[in-house]
Amino acid sequence: MKLAIPFLSALLCISASLSVLGQKSPETTGNSADGSAILREYDQAIDEVAERAMHSVVQIEVTGFGKPESSDDDQDPAALQRQRVIGSGVIVDPDGYIVTNNHVVAGALRIRVIVAPTTVELVTWHTQLANPQRVYEAKLIGTNRYADLAVIKIEAHDLPAIALPEQFHVRLGQTVIAIGSPQGLDHTITKGIISAVGRQPELDRPMVYVQTDAPINPGNSGGPLIDRDGNLIGINTFIYSTGGGSEGLGFAVPEPVVRFVYNELKAHGFVPSVSIGAHAQAITPDLAGGLKLTQDHGVIFSDVDTTGPAAAAGLRPGDIVQTIDGVPIDSFPKYTAYLYVHKRGAPLHMEILRGGKPVKLSVNAVDSLPIVDSLSDLTNPKKDLIPALGVFVVDLNDFIAAALPGLRSKRGVVVAGVLTGEPSTLANLEVGDVVRAINGRPLNTSDELRQQLANFKPGDSVALEVERQSVLQYVAFEVE
Repeated sequence: MKLAIPFLSALLCISASLSVLGQKSPETTGNSADGSAILREYDQAIDEVAERAMHSVVQIEVTGFGKPESSDDDQDPAALQRQRVIGSGVIVDPDGYIVTNNHVVAGALRIRVIVAPTTVELVTWHTQLANPQRVYEAKLIGTNRYADLAVIKIEAHDLPAIALPEQFHVRLGQTVIAIGSPQGLDHTITKGIISAVGRQPELDRPMVYVQTDAPINPGNSGGPLIDRDGNLIGINTFIYSTGGGSEGLGFAVPEPVVRFVYNELKAHGFVPSVSIGAHAQAITPDLAGGLKLTQDHGVIFSDVDTTGPAAAAGLRPGDIVQTIDGVPIDSFPKYTAYLYVHKRGAPLHMEILRGGKPVKLSVNAVDSLPIVDSLSDLTNPKKDLIPALGVFVVDLNDFIAAALPGLRSKRGVVVAGVLTGEPSTLANLEVGDVVRAINGRPLNTSDELRQQLANFKPGDSVALEVERQSVLQYVAFEVE
């Protein structure tokens, strides 16, 4: 308190000094005034856009289980530990629907959303720094690991929201604003430009990103990237960094993908993968020269599944994509992105080039089971943890069986994750194990496994029949 008056007095003195120093002679005020007016208008426009948009941005606090952030090569990649994560989100529906990143809420036991006003101007004696907060418990509506997007909901209405319009346009070099909670500092605003459009860091994934140099740091994940009109450009998702901080290489999921995933998650709770039963790749000059193609860019089909919908429609290996539903397909990123957001249940009207001649086809895309990169992504920490064994389990089904090639078991319980540290009972279980029986009693569900374990007393012996890498074996231990 003793420092408050000197600090404010210093501010007033500095302001007065700057006013005096800023005075110019009449000969130099003309062009300076014009320049100041332009800058003032530019700043005011950015201020208004940022202030309006930030009311729709929330901070998200998550407690749950996740993979340890460790550089130790000996660290078990399947091990999970208790974590607390802070991220950002954007309200896209006044009734409390919020879009964020999947990696912000993955493994969540509890999700809290903090809605708070923020200080937008520092004025001597009139600035209010104690902003009241509203904290909501959030419900997870659905996640999509592929796009790294998630939808959560809070019980609130008439909230300020940023719309997800059908029309989308982004241009290289245009001014953009990122809003989020880097390092937990809510409603932090950074400004930059669009550095690149249509970035596809991984060519085998249909994810295309908008690249920006607006500073983005840990905690910005899930927050919006907006344009000069306040329209959503995308959801800030990741950065390239050697030191962990922003180096001007930030990436956002584009609004059309955000809109598509949001609508699917809101309606179904998941995003079904689609397939046409054909494998495509980018045409390179070397490929074009070797195959004597008529173009050295675009997309070519290298293989077609004989029993898939593409084969049924007449597609052949060597066909070159020209358009899909009238949209020119000139690159592999555009092909994969268009297939990803294609309307479910509607055929793809495709024009291809075969032997230099155009051919029109209609291909019926079908839902397909996505490949599971990590079994832990399938777990719900609230119901899938078995504390006594220190493992997360899920019931074996067709979806999981498809992700475990060579699996012999048709029933059982799959170990999807293990906790770091020692559990109360030392059972030598590994991720991917299928627990088929306990002391000779067949298991079909995780509930059955819990019921059986609850019947044992300390000192009892337990033998689990387990399938591990297509081999049946026993895992035995003593209850402690």
